[in-house]
Amino acid sequence: SIFTILIVTLLVLLTVATFLWNLLVLVTILRVKAFHRVPHNLVASTAVSDVLVAALVMPLSLVKELSAGRRWRLGRELCLVWVCFDVMCCTASIWNVTAIALDRYWSITRHLEYTLLTRRRISNIMIALTWALSAAISLAPLFGWGETYSPEQELCQVSQEPSYTIVSTGGAFYLPLCVVLFVYWKIYKAAKFRMGCRRSNAVVPLPKTAQVKEASHEPQMVFTARHAAITFQTDGETWKEQKEKKAALMVGILIGVFVLCWIPFFITELISPLCSCNIPPIWKSIFLWLGYSNSFFNPLIYTAFNKNYNNAFKNLFVKQR
Repeated sequence: SIFTILIVTLLVLLTVATFLWNLLVLVTILRVKAFHRVPHNLVASTAVSDVLVAALVMPLSLVKELSAGRRWRLGRELCLVWVCFDVMCCTASIWNVTAIALDRYWSITRHLEYTLLTRRRISNIMIALTWALSAAISLAPLFGWGETYSPEQELCQVSQEPSYTIVSTGGAFYLPLCVVLFVYWKIYKAAKFRMGCRRSNAVVPLPKTAQVKEASHEPQMVFTARHAAITFQTDGETWKEQKEKKAALMVGILIGVFVLCWIPFFITELISPLCSCNIPPIWKSIFLWLGYSNSFFNPLIYTAFNKNYNNAFKNLFVKQR
């Protein structure tokens, strides 16, 4: 039908766009030396996971969608590979978003302690833990924790073992969801606190009589008071405040899109095995592809809030021409 053709075309375009956009981000980070530092290594890790989603997961998911009855006819081995990469890459993408949110939170609220060396070390640790946790969750069914392939029903899906469902959904989504919501709440509180402090930093001028009296005995005190007035009286937002405000907005949009894309899928993924609910396959497919679309939105969000990426993209295409 025409509707089916439109849906398939849309999914193909989503897959290709996700792959190309994340690949462009990776190439830009690799070629521009200014991006070889934090937080761009976190962005690169996110782009790697999203590229793998587009290259290895979404095409096979599309093949499954096109088969009659959404059956798996590509064999057991390819089923295991697809499920492993599906769980690992999507989990890594989610945790990479969490790592970016944590990095922005620490850079805003602890900018004095969160030095460049500390930031680099912590970001590398977060990347290593992200991929290690993702690999552990995805490989667990291969060692007997549930079954992913049923040759009789030609069914290929993530293990429906209730214990594995609780652990995998908790580790892949609900735990990072709690972290990012807590982080954004703390960023919001920190921004509100700074705005309150900024409003209360108005300097009240000393009376003329007091200034003359102090000047006749201790001139240095008058200089200190005037110096303080010059330091604290500022009009408008400072460059640092604007940067922090922009970073907080980027984190908020990144978290909001992440939640909207993935929460329908993980709610059904958790409820379905536990209550033996029969969710229509069409809704499972919609929720799954909505989650995949998060890999398309990620690079759009964190490059839209960084002018350096836009300039790097332009320079990259100009040099190639």
